[in-house]
Parts: sequence; C-alpha cells; structure tokens
Amino acid sequence: MEAAVAGSVALLATAADRGWEAARAGRLEWSCRYTAEHVAGDLITYAGQLAGRATTAYVPFEITLDEGTGNEGVLRVIETTGALLAATLRTTPREVRAFHPYPYRSANREGFAAMGVAEVLLHTHDIAAGLGLSYEPPAGLCADVLTRLFPHVRPGGDAWRTLLWATGRGELPGRAPVTEWRWRNNLVVPAERLTLQGVTPAAATDLAAGGDGGFAWVDGGPLEGTRFSAGMVLKAYEAGTHRPEWGVFVLVRRADGRAVGGIGFHGAPDEDGRVEIGYDLAEAARGNGYATEGLRALSAWALDRDEVTSVFATTEPHNAASQAVIARAGFRRAAVVEEHGGESGQYAYELRR
Repeated sequence: MEAAVAGSVALLATAADRGWEAARAGRLEWSCRYTAEHVAGDLITYAGQLAGRATTAYVPFEITLDEGTGNEGVLRVIETTGALLAATLRTTPREVRAFHPYPYRSANREGFAAMGVAEVLLHTHDIAAGLGLSYEPPAGLCADVLTRLFPHVRPGGDAWRTLLWATGRGELPGRAPVTEWRWRNNLVVPAERLTLQGVTPAAATDLAAGGDGGFAWVDGGPLEGTRFSAGMVLKAYEAGTHRPEWGVFVLVRRADGRAVGGIGFHGAPDEDGRVEIGYDLAEAARGNGYATEGLRALSAWALDRDEVTSVFATTEPHNAASQAVIARAGFRRAAVVEEHGGESGQYAYELRR
C-alpha cells in the first residue's frame, strides 16, 4: 500500500500546477481532480470498513476536502488516507471480514489491501493519461493485484498491461477488449464451527511451494492433498481456465482462526451437472466432525447452484474413516469407478439435489 501511494503521489506531484479540473482522466468520464479525490475517498472507506467491522453495508460516512484545497492538498490527503488504510491493515486480524459488494459481499484485510492498491494504480494511470504523464507501477504490485482480485484472468507475461486490459483500459494481443468487469474477492462458505475460505492464486502459489498460504495451521497442516490441489489451482490460473468458485477452500476453525484442512472441487460441473469433491484433514484436528461439517457445507453450496444436479466423491475401499465421513454428510454409495492393478477399485458416492 505504501509503495503504491508513494509512487502515485511522486508522479502526480510533478503536475500539481496544472488544471486538473479541466482535464479528463483517461477513458473515464471524470476529471483528473475528481478522480484524485475519489482515490482518497476509497482508501478511507476501506479503512473504515475494516476498523468498524462493517458486515452488512458501507459505514455511512464520506470524506470532504476543505474549500480551496489545491492539487497538492489533494495529494496530501491521498498520502494520509493511504497511511490510515495501511495502519488498519496491519492491526486487523486475518479472520476479520468486512462488507464489500463484489462479488460475495465481504473481504478480509488481504482483499481490502489489494483493492486499495488497485484503486491507486488504476486511477493514477487514468490521471496520468489525462495530464500527459508516463506511468508504469512496479510489476510485482500489479501481479499481486491480479492474483488476489482477478483469479479468473489469465495472467500473461506483462502484469501491468494485463491489469489494464482486465479493467477495460488497454488491449492485449489475442484477447477481446473488456467492456464490463468486476474484481473478485475470495468466496467464503460459512459452516457451524468452520468457515470454508476460497484459496486465491496468490495463496495457491505459496501453498504449492511449501508455504502456509497465509493461513495459521494446526500441527501437521497443510497436508499434501491440499498442496497438490493448490498446484492444480495455480495451473488452471496460469492457463486462464480457473473458476474460483469451483476451486479449493481451506477449512478454518471459527474458535481460534486455525486452518485444519482443505476441501474443494476437482473442476467445474460437467455437462450432466455433476461436480466432484475431495477433502483432507490434519491429524491433529481429526475426531471432531470437521470433515463432515465442511463436506456438508460445500456440498449444500454446490447443490444450490442451478448448474449442479449432483455432487460426487470417491474413496479407497480400505479407508473406512473417509467412508464414514461421506456417509454422515448424506452421500449414498453409487459404484466402483475404476480398477487399480488387480486391486478393488475406488468406491464412488453421490449426493443429489
């Protein structure tokens, strides 16, 4: 956040003596002056959402600049609101989620940080275009925004150009122009004692590389199944085929914010409306019904979608514990789906709408 704001203010300060009110901000209908004030307003709004723990709507306030404030004063306000958001991000626990309408009506501190950075980068681009300035932010900032807010967008080789294209501000060879867009914070599915938190490409990258994905895990987690699934998310993201709602989720305990396992889909529903689901649970968290609770919650979420008619799961014949979890979640035995070198095949289970 600090780097994005500092780069923006340093560039725009070189044109603070120009007429921002009369200059249109790039492709926007706004003036450069209004766009700069909008950035400050967004930054303080995001800080307010997190600090106020707003869960159902925006906190009802807005920022108003004093009459007679010049362009340098506007930049000072952007610096200040950026610092307030950065301080809020540092002091907000990871499990806090606050209201934001797109697309799942909430975001955590990582989401608000990415949205704040996106506002600064994109609107600095707009203002710079209106004032005839050249602007290119650090590639790492752009890539981070893409991995957190645009998981449905194939990243490409140039993160800044990809971000501009994804927000209708530029063109990319071989890709159709974008005329409508929304960023996407991660989906969170609530359960009784758990929350199922969608894994972003940013988190998947870290998990696949042996990290914690930004989660605080119980002893023994994450398991290899979660890391493997994160790697599949990363491959789909890089190929431009990732559909976040049909990806991987981490099971997080409400009581202490600790991650206890992973759960997710093997891909989007097929043409028959069937979607496959799998899960794993750290040994330290077993015996508490967490796997059953997570499986019930995610299966119910899937079956509420019009495109899904059934949820499918498989397990090895010798894995009695997994079979018990699947049965408690309401699945019924369907078939033996394949053979493995003369050994009995996997058991298949199905839960229908």
